[in-house]
Formats: sequence, C-alpha cells, structure tokens
Amino acid sequence: MKYLPDMEVIESDMLDKVVTAMDGYDYSSFTADDVRAALQAEVLSPRDFQALLSPAAEPFIEELAQRAQQETRKHFGNSVMMFTPVYIANYCENYCIYCGFNCHNKIRRAKLDMNEVEHEFQEIAKTGLQEVLILTGESRRMSDVKYIGEACKIARKYFKVIGVEVYPMNSDEYHYLHECGVDYVTVFQETYNSDKYATLHLEGHKRIFPYRFYAQERAVMGGMRGVGFAALLGLDDFRKDAFATGYHAYLLQQKYPHAEIAISCPRLRPIINNETINPKDVHEKQLLQVICAYRMFLPFASITISTRECERFRDNIIKIAATKISGGVSVGIGGHGEDGEEKGDEQFDISDGRSVQEVYEAIEKAGMQPVMSDYIYV
Repeated sequence: MKYLPDMEVIESDMLDKVVTAMDGYDYSSFTADDVRAALQAEVLSPRDFQALLSPAAEPFIEELAQRAQQETRKHFGNSVMMFTPVYIANYCENYCIYCGFNCHNKIRRAKLDMNEVEHEFQEIAKTGLQEVLILTGESRRMSDVKYIGEACKIARKYFKVIGVEVYPMNSDEYHYLHECGVDYVTVFQETYNSDKYATLHLEGHKRIFPYRFYAQERAVMGGMRGVGFAALLGLDDFRKDAFATGYHAYLLQQKYPHAEIAISCPRLRPIINNETINPKDVHEKQLLQVICAYRMFLPFASITISTRECERFRDNIIKIAATKISGGVSVGIGGHGEDGEEKGDEQFDISDGRSVQEVYEAIEKAGMQPVMSDYIYV
C-alpha cells in the first residue's frame, strides 16, 4: 500500500493510533458495569465509547437512546438539517467488489455536462433545499478536479452549503475546490481493517489505504470548514469499524479544533448485478446502538442518516440522535429532472424514496424543525 507518486504524504501518527486502538479493542471484555459507567460519564473517553459499542450495551439500548437524545437536544435543539446528494458522473477506475460503480460492473455510464449539471441544480433548488452533496465515481480521467470545481461554482449560484464526496485529493486540490465554493468533504474509509480492505479493493487508487485515511486531514489543510467520516457497516466487524470511525474523527477534532465534524452511518445495500450484498450482520437495533454511541462520544458532530435506511427507521432516529437527513434522493446520474429520467445507473438501491416535501412534513410531524441551511456567507 505504498503511496503513488502523485499522492501527498502527511507526516502524522494518527493512522497508527487508530489502527492500534482498533486492533486492541476486545469488545467481549466489557461488562454491564462498564456500560453503566459510560452512561454516567459527563464526557466520554475512548474506552467509554468502546463500552457503548460492545455487546454488553445491547440490553441498555433504551438508556443509550435517552442519553443520546439528551445530548442531541443540548447541542442541536429540535433542528434537523436537510440536503440531497447529486450524482454528476459514475465513471470509476476502482474495483471495489461491493459497489455498483466499480470499473468491472456492466452498467450504464454517464457524465453530465455543465448545462446538465445546472439543470439538475435548478430542479433541486425548486424544492427549497439549500444544501447539496455533489458526488462522482472515483475517476480522475473522466471527472477531473477542474470538472468537479466547475460543477461546484454552478452549485454556489443556487445553494448556501455545498459538500463533495469524490475521490481523495491532495491539500492543494482541496484548496482549489474550496475556492470554487465547497464547504465540506466526506470520505468513507469503508473499513479500517487494512487486511480486509485489501481483499475488497482490488484495482485503482483506492487500494492505497493510508492515502484515503488522511483525506479529511488534507481537506482541512486545504481550507475546508467541515469533514465527514464513515465506515460502510457490514463490510467487516461493524463494532471495530464504528469505533475506528469515531476515534478517527475524535483525534482529528483534537488536532484541528476549528473543524466541523460529521459522521455518516451507512450499511451495505444491494447493487446492480449483485443483489446478494446486504447488511445481514448489522441489524437495526445494532445500528441504533452505533448511532447513539457516536452521539455520546462526539456530542457536537453532525450525524447523517441516509436513504439506505427505511422511512420508519429514519423518522425515529432523527428524534434521538441523527441531525441530518436527505430527501428527494436519486443515486443515478441526472435523475432530478421533471421526467426523473436517469442517464446513468445507480450506485446502490435506496430504501426511502420520499420527496423533499414528504421528508420535510415527516420532520414536522415528529415535532422537529426542518432546517434548509445552517450557514450564510456575508
């Protein structure tokens, strides 16, 4: 997993710290007393976080939810941020065996031109949304940094908050995207187990595990005000991956106190040409446990719940710990027009296909306040 010549190297021991702590995490060693102590702690330590992720915490799920809800209300009130992802290209040079975009999967490939990108943004803006997350497949050849930057410049005409979820970049490239209007960068590590990672990522730049790990730090160095973290739960031991995700975010927050931290909680979903990919080993109760543990360990972090989860789960988790939710989602290329016709195939199957208005109304029905933007440039 040596860095390739075009990859920026950061002198840091953060990766060693996260991997060492994850490898040493024996979740079977925790007891009910450890869980009770963690629930009583005003500020959680990494060990408390481990206790809350352990099997010993499963009988305490009601207590976890109550404490997580208290932390959420304390720091976020009743507000729930709304956004939608916008896929502008699905060409990819990586062979990730669990992803519908992987370079060997036979799907319709597409890349929107700037007129089509603007049309997508115009259609989304009509819904009232003021935040978008722009995504591409991981192909520098088909979606280079300039292409992504031009799309972001157009997005700035219509939206107040812009995020990107694209291939990892060097800090100078993140600085360029920030100048184009990007506020935050999200990168999924997928799994923090480097051995398992190697068996899942067989071709492409994504094979280089440490370069992906340090993407958030390079983004902060490039001027981004926010960075997002996630493991794709179900690829490996979800308890260890959840701990590594939270601990990674925790260490970066300590190093860069000004950075806004966000966590996503995706589970595996079926993909085109492989319907057998499913999060069989991560059930809803366990996902709830993970999200509540994230909230208590990282009380200031934004937590996103995606359309990978069903309406019922999403509507309930925003009452407890999640603070950000998507609506009007299309994970294909160019699916936001009036006819909803996609030019390219989807990355994965979604579970909640509600419109922006339907999600907005569900938030209000839950007694919460939908928020379209939490940031204004002056």
